[in-house]
Amino acid sequence: MGLHTLAYRATGGRLGQRIPGVGKMLLLDHVGAKSGTKRTSPLLYTPDGEDLVIVASKGGFPKHPAWFHNLVANPDTTIQVGSERRPVHARVANPEERERLWPMVVETYHGYANYQARSKGREIPLVILEPRLT
Repeated sequence: MGLHTLAYRATGGRLGQRIPGVGKMLLLDHVGAKSGTKRTSPLLYTPDGEDLVIVASKGGFPKHPAWFHNLVANPDTTIQVGSERRPVHARVANPEERERLWPMVVETYHGYANYQARSKGREIPLVILEPRLT
C-alpha cells in the first residue's frame, strides 16, 4: 500500500486512481486513534452525489480495519481523489443509508458481497465522506 500511495501522490492520481478490474481509488488520510500517527490508506470508493462512500471490509476479516477506528475517533480529515485534495467529515452510514448504499458499493466492486459472506457475522460498515468547509 505504501508504493501505491507514493505513486498516487507523486503523479496526482494519474497512477493508482484506477485499478483495472477493481475500480476507482482515493487516498484517505487518517490519524491513529491511540497513537496519533498520521497515515494514508488507498481505498476503493463509490460516489453518492457530493459524498463518497468507502467500505470497511478488511477483505472480510472478522475485525474492522484500523483506518475505520481512526475515522470514528477523528472524523474530520482529508482525502485525495486524482489530483484534488478535499476536506471531508467521515460518518458511519445509518441502517437506512446502508440498505440503500450496499447494492451500489457491491456494483462498484462485486468482491464486497463475498467479503460480507465470510466476515463471520460482522456487518461491514459503510463510511460516508461528506464535504466540509476548511
